[in-house]
Amino acid sequence: MTYAVDKSDAQWREELTAEQYAVLREAGTERPWTGELLDESRAGLYTCAACGAELFQSGTKFDSHCGWPSFYESIRPEAVELIEDNSHGMVRTEVRCANCGSHLGHVFPDGFGTPTGDRYCMNSLSLDFTPGDDAATA
Repeated sequence: MTYAVDKSDAQWREELTAEQYAVLREAGTERPWTGELLDESRAGLYTCAACGAELFQSGTKFDSHCGWPSFYESIRPEAVELIEDNSHGMVRTEVRCANCGSHLGHVFPDGFGTPTGDRYCMNSLSLDFTPGDDAATA
């Protein structure tokens, strides 16, 4: 897929921390219960840590007790790209930023009690948070 933000591997390595690069560009996963945004409860917007694209509104965040920040839907369906992931001996749905292709986490159909039934399980390292109104700017 072609992305609006298209950088070389060297550019990504220069712009991201080693931990962010491992998650965002190599589809890694941060350890559960360690992410800075796990307990974030203020109103605001969650954006891609690689390119700044708006991804999630704070009003869709919920405590799923899984160890990673969880949301029941993206800010807009076209904000994320969903890809079948058959790694690690299981079938999951990977979530990528549709603007730059960076790995964000996975979505699962087990968000019981949420309006969509989905749980977007995201890595804190893949997100930036801006407190304030959680309305999208675009």
